[in-house]
Amino acid sequence: MNTLPGTLYLSFAGALLAWLAGRKSARAARWVALATAAAGAALALVAGADFIPQAGLQTIVDVAWIPELGVRYHLAADGISLTLVVLTGLAATAGVLFSWNITERPGDFFGLYLALIGGVYGVFLSADAFVLFVFYEIAIVPKYFLIAGWGSTNREYGAMKLVLYSFVGSSLVLAGVLWAYALAGGGSFGLAELAAAATRFTPGQQSALFALTFLGFGILAGLFPFHTWAPTGHVAAPTGASMLLAGVVMKLGAYGCLRVAMATFPVGLAAWQPVIAVLAIAGILYAGFVALVQDDFKFVIGYSSVSHMGFVLLGLAAANAQAVSGAVLQMFSHGVIAGLLFAVVGRMVYDRTHTRMLADLRALPLHRMLPFAALTFVLAALASMGMPGFSGFPAELTILIGAWRTAPGWAAGGAVGVLVAAAFTLRVMQLAFFGATEQPAHAAGTPHHGLPPITWPERIGAALLIGASVYIGLKPDVLLSWISPALESPLFQAALQGGVR
Repeated sequence: MNTLPGTLYLSFAGALLAWLAGRKSARAARWVALATAAAGAALALVAGADFIPQAGLQTIVDVAWIPELGVRYHLAADGISLTLVVLTGLAATAGVLFSWNITERPGDFFGLYLALIGGVYGVFLSADAFVLFVFYEIAIVPKYFLIAGWGSTNREYGAMKLVLYSFVGSSLVLAGVLWAYALAGGGSFGLAELAAAATRFTPGQQSALFALTFLGFGILAGLFPFHTWAPTGHVAAPTGASMLLAGVVMKLGAYGCLRVAMATFPVGLAAWQPVIAVLAIAGILYAGFVALVQDDFKFVIGYSSVSHMGFVLLGLAAANAQAVSGAVLQMFSHGVIAGLLFAVVGRMVYDRTHTRMLADLRALPLHRMLPFAALTFVLAALASMGMPGFSGFPAELTILIGAWRTAPGWAAGGAVGVLVAAAFTLRVMQLAFFGATEQPAHAAGTPHHGLPPITWPERIGAALLIGASVYIGLKPDVLLSWISPALESPLFQAALQGGVR
């Protein structure tokens, strides 16, 4: 556990080193970024090997920061935060490998990339609401520059839309946290202290505070109908940023919904539970059906990402131990799979064919021209559809069983979403990779003799993510043995028992 703060400090130090290295050499900036991201993943895995699961957050660092306001630099972790820190390390490393072709201001790109990662680590490790909010903002700002500076389609529009939605969400979160702090007497921003003080709040105050904070975080998690930033942002972002956006940044929202809104205001959760479930199911189905009719390959993956995040929100809404465990497992699974899908679409296919339109790709026998990309997408698609043997299977199954225990109708809605996901995934797989059987004389924008081969960084990055999905698919108990004890904390037990402490 003591190695976890190293993930945070290394990322910010690596951001500075990558920026400086980029002044001299693009190659140096890449290797600094890869070494930093891989070291972060290694530190997270070392912490996981030594981790002793138990209820409640285990403090790692706790020192006063702004004593006059009761703000403490308090870092802590339980099985939930550790799961997401490991995910961040894996996604960050794969993202650097799929950004190996960045040649335009690589020092600036990798500096911003690692600063974003540092902010994400900070959110997952913060036990003080004020510090968590600071890291949350640190994670948002680099996203704008990464998309606006290195993106593609409508990149300035996509970057601005994403950041505006994010700032509206974070404003709601800040309002909720400051209101709770004031009601509690202004003594501390500690999550445990705020939750203890919230037991004295009236049901109306708890309900309003829950709505503010859950909606604020939910916007970043892709909560319907506030999800529209996500497909636009995913499409506009460069591949590495798309992988981070879908893989870990959307998890910040879901994590905040669980760690702050649900744990602090459990009475409010009980009041809003049906509304959240309806919005989650609406998001699963709406985004799934929109993905089914998209002509742009990347938009299909963008909407599928929103649909799968709906399962996370459905698991949180069901608010029992099984469903919430499944939701956290789905956060990990979606982070790995979504990153892999965006890597195939953005780096392996678009950078070589210069088109994302399914009608154009259908004319190319990509399964012959890019067999490794086709194989990777098939594996990622199977994982995304929840096939046994991949991480999506235990995650979605656990959510649906947990949702059934709360309300069978909610599980039925989610099950329909699984079928829709299978439909749009099979459609895009067929059109993009198996639409043509013969290689045309002239592929779209490419020489007739073929496309550039898949590089070794891309192969290693794909193997890393596929391996993580298969490993957790075969041994989900590795993560569930971390997650389940964390939910036995009195804070989560109140949320899981209808607000009763």
